[in-house]
Amino acid sequence: MLKSIADVGLVGFPNAGKSSLMNAITKARPKTAAYPFTTLHPQIGVIEYPDPTAFDRILLADVPGIIEGASENRGLGHRFLRHIERCRLLMFLIDMAGVDGRDPRDDYRVLLKELKLYDPALLKKPRLVVANKMDLPEARAQLAKFKRRHQVDVLTISCLDGRGLDLLKEGLRRRVRGPEPKPRKKRA
Repeated sequence: MLKSIADVGLVGFPNAGKSSLMNAITKARPKTAAYPFTTLHPQIGVIEYPDPTAFDRILLADVPGIIEGASENRGLGHRFLRHIERCRLLMFLIDMAGVDGRDPRDDYRVLLKELKLYDPALLKKPRLVVANKMDLPEARAQLAKFKRRHQVDVLTISCLDGRGLDLLKEGLRRRVRGPEPKPRKKRA
């Protein structure tokens, strides 16, 4: 039985920008709107790397938003969480501007808690924290507070203006595929 759904699973609250990110870096076109749960089923997109030496691709799953209580099946709960366990790398997408009135520091804490309550093994998966909406003025101050509370590396992006998206794509490639092999030295 096939257990994998994608290389990378997008994890985040509703309206964090998961579908917008999917639209920006893949050819998939999930629905985007300014209300929660526009994504009702996982969407799979392909990140293509048209490298002249070796074409590569990574599958990205836009998993519907997780809310507090998802581990107890609130919202669409288990329907969402079961897809996350089928991804190799978890990308936590955080609305760093707090557009919906939530604190990004609390969002990350709640996401980790919900994953742990659903299945503690999920916290052992490799993860990447990505701060979205960095084009908004309040995001910079929120990012500083976030980094003080959570001692994790954070990659900053803006789905709106494209800032950081190329670095994100390369970071995902490196994490999923590993470092590029070094060329072998020729013997004389």
